[in-house]
Amino acid sequence: MWAWISLVVAGLAEIGWAVGLKYTEGFTRLWPSVATVAAMIVSVILLEYAVRAIPVGTAYAIWVGIGAVGVAIAGIALFGESAAPLRLACIGLVCAGIIGLKFASP
Repeated sequence: MWAWISLVVAGLAEIGWAVGLKYTEGFTRLWPSVATVAAMIVSVILLEYAVRAIPVGTAYAIWVGIGAVGVAIAGIALFGESAAPLRLACIGLVCAGIIGLKFASP
């Protein structure tokens, strides 16, 4: 159970660092850069913990999926990116894949 929790938190940290990149302005702003690098480190460490108990292919796909969906939603909410129905449907398909991988894994 802890492996799955750490995988979800790792995915959330991935969202944090990916969105944080937008605010670092090429790593020229100190505090956004520090927060972004910290989120990167947390994300990778928690992913490493998760792959001790979850198959690496499954864990990596879920980690990337959480990050991709989260960053796409953050882009819509924070940066005014497109929320076109087809884009939302594709985000939904990624979510379905993440859920499917969870139920297909030990």
